[in-house]
Parts: sequence; structure tokens; C-alpha cells
Amino acid sequence: MKKKKYVNSGTVTLLSFAVESECTFLDYIKGGTQINFTVAIDFTASNGNPSQSTSLHYMSPYQLNAYALALTAVGEIIQHYDSDKMFPALGFGAKLPPDGRVSHEFPLNGNQENPSCCGIDGILEAYHQSLRTVQLYGPTNFAPVVTHVARNAAEVQDGSQYSVLLIITDGVISDMAQTKEAIVNAAKLPMSIIIIGVGQAEFDAMVELDGDDVRISSRGKLAERDIVQFVPFRDYVDRTGNHVLSMARLARDVLAEIPDQLVSYMKAQGIRPRPPPEATASSPPQSPARTPPASPLHTHI
Repeated sequence: MKKKKYVNSGTVTLLSFAVESECTFLDYIKGGTQINFTVAIDFTASNGNPSQSTSLHYMSPYQLNAYALALTAVGEIIQHYDSDKMFPALGFGAKLPPDGRVSHEFPLNGNQENPSCCGIDGILEAYHQSLRTVQLYGPTNFAPVVTHVARNAAEVQDGSQYSVLLIITDGVISDMAQTKEAIVNAAKLPMSIIIIGVGQAEFDAMVELDGDDVRISSRGKLAERDIVQFVPFRDYVDRTGNHVLSMARLARDVLAEIPDQLVSYMKAQGIRPRPPPEATASSPPQSPARTPPASPLHTHI
């Protein structure tokens, strides 16, 4: 500045410039995004005879079994993010009446056209009814139920809906390659998967599907997002018998990744949250807005 002819000390050119606001899970929920909750329950023979107290499916008159506890813990929280409270409930690994056909994607309520149950109590009722009518069999295949939910998720990709599949299982997965391929394909859709392992089996394959350490891949194709969360139910069994506290911890841990997974999908698709309904009371409903690409901005300093 001591020099009379001083102009500047150089020029910095910004070739591209954008201002982004970080949107949160609650921004999307307040904007009307619905969580579509689906449950899939393992009906393979490794669970044990439901009529015997040693079975993981045993229906005690005094307390809920591990399947019912896990379903209730997660469902009681996630149901509040779905306005109609109608939840598809599927089973896999059982022989169905009347012909003994093995199915890995059957409706617990027996309605092939509409597998939805009314509320968590409706799912539990359909689950108990299925235990009385189907024959536990096998193997433990996940791919059909993952693909089932992925088909539904693919129908609405504008940010107004997000699907969450809860799989409760006792055993070692039998169709690992097909399941990995189904998850890799689902990773580009508005969808997350929660897996709760019940019983004392080894769940090494589930940890691999979780993808926290190594993102899963299939046929050389890497999953676009980590959409799977796995927890073993036995880690949450309270030895003092305090099921309320232990199930609260279970729900907290299995649902912990859902907000970030939902936001990561929306961000990847350039979908912004809609304004809360009260801010647009006079306007017709609309899909969440897609963020336009930033225009290059040249700035000289």
C-alpha cells in the first residue's frame, strides 16, 4: 500500500461456487416423507417346534417370545412415521397349506393381494395365526423379501416415501450371493434394511451384510450406500428381567442409522425437503423439490 501504483497482489478465480444447506432427517419428516415399514419373519425349522417351550417361536401365555419382543420394540417407534399404520408382514422358510409348497415370501395374514396388517398388534396377531397354520421348514433365504420391498420402493422415488424392511431371523443365511445382489440393487432405492438375529447361532454373514467395515458388493458392483443394520438380539437380553429398558436399547441401536441412510439417499438424488404443511396450507401438495445443479460463478478478489 506504500506504492502509489499498487493494484492488487494477484487474482483468485473461483471456477465453481455453491451454497448448500444441510438437511436433516426431521426436515424430510416434517415435509411429509412417510416411512413404509415392512416386517419379514423367519419360519425355518431351526427355530424349533412352536409348541415346545425351547422354541424361539414358542407362544407363552406369560411373556412375548424373542420375535415378538424384537418386532414390538422396533415397530412401536417406527409406526409413528407412517400415517396409515398399515404394515405389510411377510414370512419366509415355511411350507404353506394346503399343498405344502415352500415359500420365502408369504403374507402372514394369508392375503396374497394385500399383506398389510393394521398396526403392530395386527402384525402380532397375523404372526401368531401363521404359527398355527404353516409348517416350519427352510432354508433361510432373504433375497425374496428384500426384492419384494425393493419393488415397492422403486415405484415411488420422489422423496415422499422411504421403505424400511425389518428381518427377524434365527439362522445362517442360505442364499448369501442372491441376497448380496438384492441389497446392492436396493442400495440405489429409497430403502433401508434392519436385521435382528435371535437365538444363539453364529451371525458372521449378517455382519458382512451390515457393511460397516467393508461395503458389500455383488458381481464386482459396489453398493451405492450402506443400507443394512444388523444387531444380535442376545446382546439386549436383560438378565434382571427388565424388558422395557433392554428393548428400548435395542430399538435405539437398530434405528440409529436410518436417519443418515434416508438423508444420504435424498442428497444423492438431489431431493430437498418440502416445506412443512402449515407453511403451504393454501398450496396443493407437491413432491419434494429437486436441487438444480449449481451454475459456475467467476469471482475476482
